[in-house]
Amino acid sequence: MINPDTYKKVMGAFPSGVTVITTLDGDGQVAGLTASAFSSLSLDPALVLFCPNYSSDSYPVLIRNKRFAIHLLSAGQQHEAYAFAKKGKDKAQGIEWTLSELGNPLLAGATAIIECELWREYEGGDHAILVGAVKNLIVPEQSPAPMIYCRGKMGALAATV
Repeated sequence: MINPDTYKKVMGAFPSGVTVITTLDGDGQVAGLTASAFSSLSLDPALVLFCPNYSSDSYPVLIRNKRFAIHLLSAGQQHEAYAFAKKGKDKAQGIEWTLSELGNPLLAGATAIIECELWREYEGGDHAILVGAVKNLIVPEQSPAPMIYCRGKMGALAATV
């Protein structure tokens, strides 16, 4: 049996980016979650994946809505990362956002945004594996430094040589 604390410690030693996935709930309010389990999957067709916990209150909203925006967070978006990591409603309170032409809530300040439609869902233990078909890519004119997550901490990606 794998010790859960050791497993978390080992997995936490692998740096990853930080994303916030947003959609609208049935009341037209922003719903979403923070995820570091995100990856590109395929170029043709263009597919990405992320892995929400089944216990997330946003998971059923994402499945029901079948469309979402994945925000690759910038180093300055720790407030957004923590806001969407909590449970409950009103996660976007005090956060600037607009509605895209595809009907997704878009957060200001991300390094890039990937708008998707749900393509497939797979089981992955206590997490779902959601695959999104990429429908739109948004890249700001000036790209801010990306946020990374490692050993339980978020921060700016250090310049590499």
